[in-house]
Amino acid sequence: MSAYVVGMDLGSTSAECVVIDERREIVATAVVETGTVSRKGLQRAIDEAFGEAGIERDLVRAVAATGYGRRLVPGGADFVFTEISAHARGVAALFPGVRLVVDIGGQDTKAIQVDEAGRVERFAMNDRCASGTGRFYEGLAHALETDIESLGEFASRGKADLEISSLCATFAVTEVIALLAKGHDPADIAASVHHAAAARTLGLIGQVGKASPVALTGGVARNAAVVHSLSEALGEELLIPENPQITGAYGAALLAAESLDGGSEPDQNATAPAPPHDHGRSGSCADCAGSKTESSVTMLTLTAPSGRVV
Repeated sequence: MSAYVVGMDLGSTSAECVVIDERREIVATAVVETGTVSRKGLQRAIDEAFGEAGIERDLVRAVAATGYGRRLVPGGADFVFTEISAHARGVAALFPGVRLVVDIGGQDTKAIQVDEAGRVERFAMNDRCASGTGRFYEGLAHALETDIESLGEFASRGKADLEISSLCATFAVTEVIALLAKGHDPADIAASVHHAAAARTLGLIGQVGKASPVALTGGVARNAAVVHSLSEALGEELLIPENPQITGAYGAALLAAESLDGGSEPDQNATAPAPPHDHGRSGSCADCAGSKTESSVTMLTLTAPSGRVV
């Protein structure tokens, strides 16, 4: 009998795959950095996860997908879920009792408030500006002539005492270069940018309402300076999954398994917001021009009995 359920999350810069067994426990995971939405990247993640689990396709009960590229699953997906549903479910399983999920990915940031049962109550999403996202920090690392893996530790050595007037992914790099030209310590610049980005994220959280405990997920959760700055801004310690990038894929697998085992049938036509502007590539964006503090935010209050985003 087929025993496994596979969850896939194809985001803007990476692809994740999670395999769970009949006990809904994780037996294999894979994270592949793609740089953009990539069908080939997703296939590599699938191959790696299947290899780790030692299974073939005929042992899989169902395949669930989420993320920007959820329609690109090779062979199609049996279930399709929105990112909000999937991330909330995955984090709630990892941290029972969590009330707020902050997911910072390659090009967007999501704040998701969940109830005591881990069901989505409301969410806010910054999907029109790359401020504080993975792309944003890649640009910062490049301007400071360091690598993205070392950026968090680098920023942790500095003092966050410089004023950062713009957090647009394009304009912030220009400001960083100007601060370097004035002779400011690069570590202080990095620390100050992280501090300002945390304040921006705190504003997004305010759209849904602060709740505790708080979990931070997404690739940016690997940045120690981001964790420290946001923890300081919120005034509490954050819960960080061992692998913060797989929560969407894990949640998709769990939602599919629950549906197969008698839960409510998900809306397979559920949609997520279109991919955000990639400021790191376009050079400018009309949605940010002329504004130093505001970004476009999608905020919804959910009332569906199942708690799922539909």
